[in-house]
Parts: sequence; structure tokens; C-alpha cells
Amino acid sequence: MKKSEFSEWFNELLVDAQIMDVRYPVKGFYVWFPFGFNLRNRTYNVLRSLLDTDHEEAYFPLLIPEHELLKESEHIKGFEDEVFWVTRGGSTTLDVPLALRPTSETAMYPMFSIWIRSHADLPLRLYQLVNTFRYETKHTRPLIRLREITSFLEAHTAHETWEDAKLQTEVAIKLYKEFYDGLGVPYVISRRPDWDKFPGADYTIAFDTLMPDGKSLQIGTIHHLGTKFAKTFDIMYEDRDGEQQYVNQTCYGVSERCIAALISVHGDDKGLILPPEVAPTQVVIIPIFKTAADDEALIEACEWVARELSEYRTTIDLADERPGAKYYKWERQGVPIRVEVGPRDLAEGSVTVARRDTGEKESVPRAQLSAHIAQLACDILANIAGKAHAFMLSKTNVIDKPEEAKGQHGMFKIAWCGSEDCGRTLEVLSDADILGEFEEASESFCPICNATTYVQALLARPY
Repeated sequence: MKKSEFSEWFNELLVDAQIMDVRYPVKGFYVWFPFGFNLRNRTYNVLRSLLDTDHEEAYFPLLIPEHELLKESEHIKGFEDEVFWVTRGGSTTLDVPLALRPTSETAMYPMFSIWIRSHADLPLRLYQLVNTFRYETKHTRPLIRLREITSFLEAHTAHETWEDAKLQTEVAIKLYKEFYDGLGVPYVISRRPDWDKFPGADYTIAFDTLMPDGKSLQIGTIHHLGTKFAKTFDIMYEDRDGEQQYVNQTCYGVSERCIAALISVHGDDKGLILPPEVAPTQVVIIPIFKTAADDEALIEACEWVARELSEYRTTIDLADERPGAKYYKWERQGVPIRVEVGPRDLAEGSVTVARRDTGEKESVPRAQLSAHIAQLACDILANIAGKAHAFMLSKTNVIDKPEEAKGQHGMFKIAWCGSEDCGRTLEVLSDADILGEFEEASESFCPICNATTYVQALLARPY
């Protein structure tokens, strides 16, 4: 199984490493294995801990009445072909069809209009971890393109002014940067073109990463909603002068695509490579049995290692298998650190420590083990993050003509005047999508209309 054959590698690894089972008998729906769900929970707990500093967790229902979903015409137009409908309860036809949430604005904002009355109720910052459903008509792919998004962690906020909401989008950007930096996943941040922004938003900011096959993957979005939804759902507050005002809102979210990126960016031909913070098992301890006379002493030494490393998630592998088979199994699941204890280690008062990311082994005196593992955990994250960033940088190029991107893999930066007409032409000539735009310090010229511009478009072929 070669990572260079990415599609096959990804699908095989999901099953072999026990992340997700694709054999559920409904297209676009998948089952989390216990190991994969453990990895998912630990990853999302990192994001939860960042949100918990000034957000509160809540939960809103899965079903949305048709009349609420249809209130915001621009919003629902972006999802109308993807909605799953519930029309019966048992054998009874429902008076009002109910939608399985394709997104949560129309489920949450009717309640916001009840909860928010005064400027004293603002800002309101909530988040929830939920599943969403979209009748995806493109080729489905586990973790990347699903009909049930099982792990959508979304935040929704309400503020007094448009500027306050803008500041919140900047806070969200910093939050997602910290999240992905902690996972060692590289990203590029850009503003989506107007024709590709979230339906109903004033603007959308997106995080994208680059997958091993050169395609881009959107791994997070942040939307400034302005007063669009507030006017639709009558979300108003009394300001300090006693006047009624519409709130300004934001929303932002991350799906299980963060797990897809984590797996794909760091993995290799042997399997997963996981950052120590989110790895379900951080350290595996393997006794190297040679003779029966050594067994008891080796097991005692392994138990000592587990106690010494009690702050980590450790496992002692006592299975009746050859050491090589154990190495293969734990490498497959991306355990960051392996500690081997054999007769020679016993005699020398040491252990052998192997790191998953490089495969390097070294002998470490027992007295230095705890400090060594702590440093190694930091080194592993820095190494895998550095490699991932270097790969994305090597596949990101500045081009002068859109035709230079045609048939190529990676991300491409090109001058753009910002108009939709020129943007659409750039996409056609490059056979790629404009992921977003960002401003540069120096001026250049749009290759389509030759207008002077400080804007660059980011081109790629997205999942």
C-alpha cells in the first residue's frame, strides 16, 4: 500500500487502522470504529477546550420545520437540492414536512429571537457538536464527502454591531490556527469569492490544506452573516438608547475533514502517524522475550515503564505474537512512541525507544526516560508539522498565466482584479477553482483584463 496511490491508500488505511468502516448499507453513510472514534473525540476535545474559553456548548434539534427552513431564500437556495425530508411519523403523514438539518442556522435562530432582548444579552457565543445531512450527489468519500456529516462542530455568535462581528471572525481565525498548528496540519487562509461564499453571508473566510494527491481540502470556514438572518428571524435587541436594533451574527465550523487531513497529511506507507496529543495510545510498551527465564523480569520492567509514564496513555502489549508483528500493528495505528524492553535492556538498566515518525531507535537510561519522552513528544509534533508544511510549500507556486496551472497538481497564486467575469475565466483557463483571494503588498496586473490589482487568487482542484 503506497501513499503515492493516494485514493487506494486512504480507503485501505481507514479500515486497516480501524478508523472508519465503509461497508454500511446506505451510500454516503459510514461507521466509526472504536479506535477511530477515540481519535475523533480527542481531536475534537482540543477544539472544544479552545472554544470553552468564551463560548458555551448547547444542543439544538435535528429536525427543522419546512416553513423555518424556507424563510431565508438565499440560504436555502444553496442547499435545496441536498435536503433530506421526513414526511411521515410512523404511518401518519406529517402536517409539516421536517428537514434533517443540512446546516443549523434555521434551527437555532428562531430560538435566538426569543433569548435575545437587550444589549445585556450580547455578545452571545454558542457552539454545538452535531451531525448534519446533505444529499451529496457527487462521488462520496469517507470523512471527506458524506451524506451524513457525523462530527460538525459549529459556533454561532450574535453581536451589537457589524464591527463587533468582524472582530469575532478574527478571533475564530486565531482559534482555528491554534487548533491546526497543534495538529501539525498546514493551511492557507483566504476569503472565498462572492459566488462561492456561504449562502446568506456577507463574506466567508476559509482554511484549506493540500492533500497528498495535490487536491485541496477545505478544513474550516468562518462566515460573517451581518444582519441577514437577524432580519429573517426577527432577532433584535434594545440598545443603550432604548432603540430596537438587529443583531449582527457570525458562524464557523469544522467537520470530520479535520480527521481526514490529519490522517492524510502525516501518514506514510506504513500507516498512520499521529501527533502525540490526540493519539489514542501515546506509548506502547513491548517486552522482547528471549527465554522463559526472562519473562517475569521483563514484565516487571514493562510495568515499571508504564508507572513511570503514567501521565501518558500507555499500553503494554503482551500478546502472543512476534515483536515484528506487534511493531507492524502499532505502526499502522500511528502510535507516536514505542518502548522496547529486552534482556540486554534489563542488563544495562535502560530501555529502547523508537519514534514512529522517523523510525529512529535509541537506548535511554531508565532514570532519564520520563524527561526523554516529554521532549520526544514535542520533537515528533515539530517534525511532522515541518514535513507537512514543506510539502505544501513545495506544491504552491506563483504563476503569471492561468494556463500554467492546467493539468498540474497543487495550489497556484495568480493576480486577479477581483471581478467575477475575470474570475470565471481564470477558472476555465486553469481548469481549477478559485479557492479564495488575499491582498499582496505589491501591485500586479490581472492576466485577463490587465487591470492593476493588489489581489491574488488561490487556484486549486478541490475535493
